[in-house]
Amino acid sequence: MSTEHDGTGNRGRKRVFYGWYIIAALFFVTFISIGARQGFGIFISTWEEDWGVTTAAISFVGFVGTLATGFSQPIFGWLADRYGGRPIVIVSLAVMALGTIAVAAVSSVIGLVVLYGLVISFASGGISPATTGVIVVRWFKKRRGMAMSVLVAGGSVGGLIFVPFLDYVELEFDWRIAWIVTGSLALVIGIPLILLIVRSKPEDMGLKIDGGKSIVDQDSDASQDPVGPKYVERWTSALRSRPIWQLSFGYFVCGITTSSIAFHYVRWAQSEDISRDTAALAFALLSGINACGVIVVGLLSDRLQRKNLLGAVYLVRGIAFLTLIFLPGSMALWSFALIGGMSWLATVPLTASLTADVYGVRNLGTLFGLANMSHAFGGAAAVWAFGLAFTHWGSYDVPFAVGAVTLLAAGIVSFSIKEKKDSVRYVQVPREVILSSDETTRATI
Repeated sequence: MSTEHDGTGNRGRKRVFYGWYIIAALFFVTFISIGARQGFGIFISTWEEDWGVTTAAISFVGFVGTLATGFSQPIFGWLADRYGGRPIVIVSLAVMALGTIAVAAVSSVIGLVVLYGLVISFASGGISPATTGVIVVRWFKKRRGMAMSVLVAGGSVGGLIFVPFLDYVELEFDWRIAWIVTGSLALVIGIPLILLIVRSKPEDMGLKIDGGKSIVDQDSDASQDPVGPKYVERWTSALRSRPIWQLSFGYFVCGITTSSIAFHYVRWAQSEDISRDTAALAFALLSGINACGVIVVGLLSDRLQRKNLLGAVYLVRGIAFLTLIFLPGSMALWSFALIGGMSWLATVPLTASLTADVYGVRNLGTLFGLANMSHAFGGAAAVWAFGLAFTHWGSYDVPFAVGAVTLLAAGIVSFSIKEKKDSVRYVQVPREVILSSDETTRATI
């Protein structure tokens, strides 16, 4: 909350910091984009029957799409760093919305690869946290973890509502109607919200980060603000340090385990003689629990070390994967929803906030975009590999075991991050000292 003052200097009424309105608008956009993508698995069995193809063939669409999203995120992140996140989100959402509506005209796997796998998926990179996160961290510092968590919770709520909604529309009408409705919501509601509410940074409205005084009332230069010991002016400098690789490895594993479930959870349930409706409800439960879990993680992350929370999230998800192997069908379905829901999208605000804490916000879009690219590479490989495994073996047990092992590794690597040594939350250094050191290093090279 910020406070208004009247002309006599008396304290006026409190008002909500405008950054929270931006979070609300981005929440809806995330709700649409992630919710719709998580509902992709609903249509796999329908397309198999309509087009006479295998699970592996449909999985190839997910493989291409996840790769396209991964490649696009560092590009969009770099553009957001330089031109602001708002124009990137607007254009990306428009392309994604029109492409989603056009999916209704697709009648083959090849068409789906081109439209969903390339066009929609590439555009979705412009609505990912690599871009929206750039907007958030420039509006929030003290409550950055909480703000990022609320934003990401939009994806959880999207899964909670969109997966059963798309299942209902597909059963009652047609799968084509489901895609038209989704694209129309983004086009008619999402884009106007961004145009009317979102601004790339508080300076665009004469405001300061966290709702401080107007920038016209500030004597201090933002360039004098303290930074962490690993702050970088150039994103390439970050590649010479360990944290970005540790975070990217964890996010690679995150991609393996979230993307595979988004595409194959419903299909796995059907192979266990569980109805698609029940599986959709279970995934909705997972998303609902995660919406709450993400907010809790956000509150804790502004008080505790983010790397410890991140490691715990990966380990909890690993336990969830084990339930899919060792518990019987229906029990596994609901156990995974309950346990997995505690961890599902919680990695996003933790990874983004930790990246900003260590390297600063100047290059967050590019650096987090690279982490998201590793996420996409892991997800793309897993989506296709899971489909191949099921097509050849009729079971997902081996892929689920691989997921559990990689999550254990991600948890260990995350715990090993030296946050108290590298984060601006614990160690603050004058910016000019970092810049001077960086210039000396480049001169030596």
